[in-house]
Amino acid sequence: MPLHFHTRIIDEFRTNAGKLGGPFEGWVLLLLTTTGARSGNEHTTPLGFVEDRDENGRDRLLVTGSAGGSDRHPDWYRNILVNPTVTVELGADTWQATAVAATGAERDELFAKVVAAAPGYADYQKATDRIIPVVALYRIPEDDYTPPNRLDALADELIKIHDWLRSELAALSDGLDTRTAPGLTVELRRHCLTFCSAMAVHHGGEDAGLFPYLARAFPEKADAFDRLKAEHATVARILDQLQALLARLDEAEPGALRVEFDRLRGELETHFAYEEEQVVPLLRAGS
Repeated sequence: MPLHFHTRIIDEFRTNAGKLGGPFEGWVLLLLTTTGARSGNEHTTPLGFVEDRDENGRDRLLVTGSAGGSDRHPDWYRNILVNPTVTVELGADTWQATAVAATGAERDELFAKVVAAAPGYADYQKATDRIIPVVALYRIPEDDYTPPNRLDALADELIKIHDWLRSELAALSDGLDTRTAPGLTVELRRHCLTFCSAMAVHHGGEDAGLFPYLARAFPEKADAFDRLKAEHATVARILDQLQALLARLDEAEPGALRVEFDRLRGELETHFAYEEEQVVPLLRAGS
């Protein structure tokens, strides 16, 4: 959506306490303000949303990074991966929230809920090979709002993301062992697309925002961040090899695929372990 169009909606929204008129009449939106992953500046984006409740009975709002079906994740999504504390304006109410990006099967389940409420999002997904992300917004009670302590939550989120990526690697590995039908080959490639897209966004957010922030706070760790950034470049090449590997599933020898995949998986596991060893303690120390 063009910037000037965003600005018109934001101005209309704030002038009329969330009610939109004229060409926007009937639209039900929220305003999401995120902190730039690279700049640290605030950015506000109008978004559609779906009301939901999680398995623990907590209310939440679901928003999607559809970007109109484009092949690039929207900037606000990249921002929340680095800075998950956001501001939500809904009607005349403004509050702080924690933005949690869904992954794997949970993402698929939540996207189905969004499509059930607003079928147009299914068309956006059909328009791109990118897996459209779904983000849950959890309201932070005012007494609990302590933005400086968000780094501790980021440490937990980093481990959670790595554990999910490890589970995707395990699923890819199991698929190599059990593929006996075209359907399994399709599923393997779907796993690869999800995994590679998630890795690219995860590392992009770290390189643009998290690592520069930590490098300024902990200059004595410069060598560790140089190594991590170099490993990110290596991982990007590994992901290209992984996609090429899975693209030739139909004609490749299973034994050769297994050897190559295990090598790639080993390099990724080493990277995850080093990143957790170096970054998690810094996040805990900075919270």
